[in-house]
Amino acid sequence: MNWHVYILTCADGTLYTGCTTDLLRRTQEHNQSDKGAKYTKARRPVTLAYSEQFQTRSEASKREAELKKLSRKEKLTLIGAL
Repeated sequence: MNWHVYILTCADGTLYTGCTTDLLRRTQEHNQSDKGAKYTKARRPVTLAYSEQFQTRSEASKREAELKKLSRKEKLTLIGAL
């Protein structure tokens, strides 16, 4: 099973970072379901801006933590928005 770390761009311009095994399903949950994160529910619609793939959940979680520590400017550079 492959794990993905992703960054979403929210309707208000903010960024959200998470990890999942199914990018399409998770993005749809953020946009349409009660299973989406509380943060994104109030900022719909969201769009997938960036993702990386990993072999294990542990690797993905470590990378997610690294991305969450980045500044907004660093994240925007990473996703190619700057």
